Amino acid sequence: MTLPLLAAGESPITSFFGLLAMVLVMSVLMALILTKAKQSLLVGYFVVGVVIANSGLLWFVGADKDDPVIGHLAELGVILLMFTLGIEFSLSELKHLWRIALFGGGLQVALTGLLAGLGAKWAGLPGPECAVIAVGVALSSTAVAMKSFQELGQPHNPGARAALGVALFQDIFVILFILILPAIYGLGEGTLAGGIGIALGKGILFLGAVMLFGKYVNEPLLHLVARTRSRELFTLTVIALCSAVALAGQMLDLSLSLGAFAAGLVVSESIYSHRILSDILPFKDLFLTIFFVSVGLMIDVGALLEDWVFVLVGTLVILVVKGSIVLGAVRLMKLPLRPALLAAASLASTGEFSLVLLAQAGAYRAFDPAVMQLLLACTAVSMGLVPSLMRGATPFGKWLEARVGHKLPTGEGLEHGLSTRQMQDHAVICGFGPVGRALNESLRRCGVDTLVLEMNADTVAELKRGKQAVLFADATHPEALDLAGIERARMVAFTFPAVESTLAALPLVRERNAEVCVFGRAKFQNEVEQLKAKGVNVIHDECESAGAMIRSAMGVYQRADLDDKEIDEIAHPA
Repeated sequence: MTLPLLAAGESPITSFFGLLAMVLVMSVLMALILTKAKQSLLVGYFVVGVVIANSGLLWFVGADKDDPVIGHLAELGVILLMFTLGIEFSLSELKHLWRIALFGGGLQVALTGLLAGLGAKWAGLPGPECAVIAVGVALSSTAVAMKSFQELGQPHNPGARAALGVALFQDIFVILFILILPAIYGLGEGTLAGGIGIALGKGILFLGAVMLFGKYVNEPLLHLVARTRSRELFTLTVIALCSAVALAGQMLDLSLSLGAFAAGLVVSESIYSHRILSDILPFKDLFLTIFFVSVGLMIDVGALLEDWVFVLVGTLVILVVKGSIVLGAVRLMKLPLRPALLAAASLASTGEFSLVLLAQAGAYRAFDPAVMQLLLACTAVSMGLVPSLMRGATPFGKWLEARVGHKLPTGEGLEHGLSTRQMQDHAVICGFGPVGRALNESLRRCGVDTLVLEMNADTVAELKRGKQAVLFADATHPEALDLAGIERARMVAFTFPAVESTLAALPLVRERNAEVCVFGRAKFQNEVEQLKAKGVNVIHDECESAGAMIRSAMGVYQRADLDDKEIDEIAHPA
């Protein structure tokens, strides 16, 4: 009797929870399969949604294709995705990549959008839909591109920097476009130009107010909460503040998704941004999963099988035309051929922001179902091909360079900023007390790049003012270690004598970088033995203090009866 009850919706379990549980379980199974095959997980989540929507499994949880629960799941996914994108949006990166973003990104978006818009107009679509398709096709998947660069072991490749610059421009452009969507669909005030102007003005004022709110309300409040050292209270405060900002965006007719992005933007440049990001990172993949599965739930396999030729041709046109435009744009910025091909492959597809834009536009006026299915399918397939295209870009570049016979110099404007994501062979210093401060100063004088993990907000603010790379984060959290680039570090030093914290962090460090040199402090002999058993280079506080005191005492009595070796033997008994 259980299955009929579930199917009839008579079970106390809601269709929303049943669908969410099914999505998560099937996503885990799909992720295991795709991990073995070394394919993009994000595209696999599309497949999960398609399978659920087209295999009769919706019946199992008491839902159907027209159930509003699917729309609710999609809306939740968009809001969560936009919030994480807002947090990860980096104004500091934009400062270092403004040239490639403005010129390369502007050229790419303009040319791609123009061709896509003309194609939509030729197909007989109305003006607003042509504009949405033009912008949607011009956008790329930042999530797939950046993750693929990491998987290839080339996060610092000039091609990755160029791709990031173009992606930053795309992010800014689509946010502005979302602001004017109501005016484009004739829902603004007065003429089209007037409606666009009012919408932009309202959005810019909202974003300005949000930034002021972040500086004068959000930052002081987080500073106060951080002093309590309560992780639960800190996370709750962040969620409450950001929910309020997202709601304010909706109340001003700017949509929840834009409000969620602004909420993330509030904290993106805060001294607490890395701490917040480390708390959010465990949920980021969940947010992306929900979003991409919700899109897959809207795909009708039957309709696509009838138009599979259009899907194939549409995907190939997007990849070839868009990839060629990106290649030309970054080459004009004097990027060498191989990195340029890598950047072009990474940005050749449409992406998650394309889907967000389609969802936003659909709220004003529904797309033709056949057109929507075609756009969704082309996005899913093109994103799925990006990792393979990137893997083939380098060998193809070598083959092409051998025939071209020359290489262009590295482009200007692609130098690294102070972002922790670009640090390599650095020292991670956990704690910035007297020992941490002295170690950091010594290493920096020797020309070694250092990154500090510290939980004192005042100290973090002071270090940021001094241009020191620092994260407001707990070294025992895996997300904090990932943000610190521990897998690329040569050394990590736990400068506090809290051995239990060092032991808690150590397996997380070794899991990410088995070869990293680890230093730790201990007060007592049993703690020294614990750390040494784990392969830690131990500084024994009691013994070091004993040695220092012996030397000082010998100086008082002006005696030199003991040499350094004898002092060390006395201070460090076996």
